[in-house]
Amino acid sequence: MSYTALYRKFRPGRFEDVKGQEHIVTTLQNQIKADRIGHAYLFCGTRGTGKTSIAKIFARAVNCENPAEGSPCGECASCKAIAAGVSMNVIEIDAASNNGVDNIREIVEEVSYSPAEGRFKVYIIDEVHMLSIGAFNALLKTLEEPPSYVIFILATTEVHKIPITILSRCQRYDFRRISIETIAGRLQELMEKEQVQVEEKALRYIAKTADGSMRDALSLLDQCIAFHFGQELTYDKALDVLGAVDTEVFSRLLRHVIGREVTGCIGLLEEIVMQGRELSQFVTDFTWYLRNLLLLQSSDDIEDIIDVSSDNLLRLKEESGMLETETLMRYIRIFSELSGQIKYAPQKRIVIEIALIKLCRPDMERDIGSVAERVRVIEEQLENGVVTAASAGTGVGESVSAPVPAKERPPLPKAIPEDVQAAVERWQDIVANADMPMKQYLKDAHLSLGGDSRLMMVVEDGLASDYFLRQEGHKDLLEQLLADMTGREIDVTVQTVPDRETFEQNYVDLSQLIHMEIEEEQSEKNF
Repeated sequence: MSYTALYRKFRPGRFEDVKGQEHIVTTLQNQIKADRIGHAYLFCGTRGTGKTSIAKIFARAVNCENPAEGSPCGECASCKAIAAGVSMNVIEIDAASNNGVDNIREIVEEVSYSPAEGRFKVYIIDEVHMLSIGAFNALLKTLEEPPSYVIFILATTEVHKIPITILSRCQRYDFRRISIETIAGRLQELMEKEQVQVEEKALRYIAKTADGSMRDALSLLDQCIAFHFGQELTYDKALDVLGAVDTEVFSRLLRHVIGREVTGCIGLLEEIVMQGRELSQFVTDFTWYLRNLLLLQSSDDIEDIIDVSSDNLLRLKEESGMLETETLMRYIRIFSELSGQIKYAPQKRIVIEIALIKLCRPDMERDIGSVAERVRVIEEQLENGVVTAASAGTGVGESVSAPVPAKERPPLPKAIPEDVQAAVERWQDIVANADMPMKQYLKDAHLSLGGDSRLMMVVEDGLASDYFLRQEGHKDLLEQLLADMTGREIDVTVQTVPDRETFEQNYVDLSQLIHMEIEEEQSEKNF
């Protein structure tokens, strides 16, 4: 006997075998038990989520001689005939290859004949969105008022292509993507039946790669088992078969990017190519890796959503603190664009190399995100006492390091009021409790002291200054936040400057001054 693929061998035969679509299964079972069966159903959702399987189970259930709780018994003559594909009561049509007016007219003519056996004639039209406009029009009248013994089940992955006149005549059921946990659990259950040893981590990776499709997961698992037939399927073996890359490689790549090491990035990509990894899958997985980092930066209670091991989670948390949110979003944008380009690129490796160079060299781009990244790099260099400058003795693109001359600071204030000092000391907590976009503006703001000993917040010209000075209520909201966090009524003066250098030349940075005073007090206590 020839081998049967897993997705065919374990196609659900009862409603109880369907995983991840409980909301649809329960509704259909209740309709059958209450004998409130509709005449037209539209099943829509992504591939491999159970649309055709549930349609076939439903067709068996409505014709079953001994239904149990709305499910087919699987033992009667009708159930066996439908399962074997020889029943005249269930007609399956592939609209991708039978999409003309004549094909639909044949159905319309057949509808007038009642079933020889059983209660209903069920027409399952798969990929119904492929029908022509003329075919839809031919189907329209019959779909609206079919004979009492006819049920239409239309299945599609692209519901937006179906005319509204068809949609309004059907009961619509949206099939969800199946979760990683549900797919992995089903795969584990089936592997126990097949008596195949598979590592749980390998099953979870296959479930994640399937992207919500049970059929894709079974096909990938079938492929992995065949390659390592007779052996335990481990995580590393699954990666080899699917041409995927371990997350440790993504960590190494990200650290090369953060260090702007173009040579290291290209060398690592060379390793991946020489190992025969699938480059499209590599781009998708690295984008997912960056997504996990962004989620960790966005919330403190996100561990349950990120599907990684505890060791990988610790590494992700460390790396999330090494990047600014804006920089990480720029990385994700570049690789998301790359995911669309690489499908049709004749030289995938070159396209990926260009993207990696963009990550390391923001000066190659002119968009706002890249300009912000370049400014951040320059600020880092200035803080470290290094400037990049052209020199007669250096080539194009080379740089020389020179100490930044000390700037004259404005005179220090004689005394800082207690309420201002309290606000500065708790500024990080104040920023953390603010909502976006105020949170970002406060994060970039500088604190100083006004001429009347009031707290002065200095922001750069642009969005931040417009937010606090030209839009009503935002400055009052800031003062209320200060009062909530410090327990004091604090008046705030908002001042604008063109850039950070202007602030350093003309204002006292209270955050640094108070930090120094705290350190001195601690050292005196220790002494």
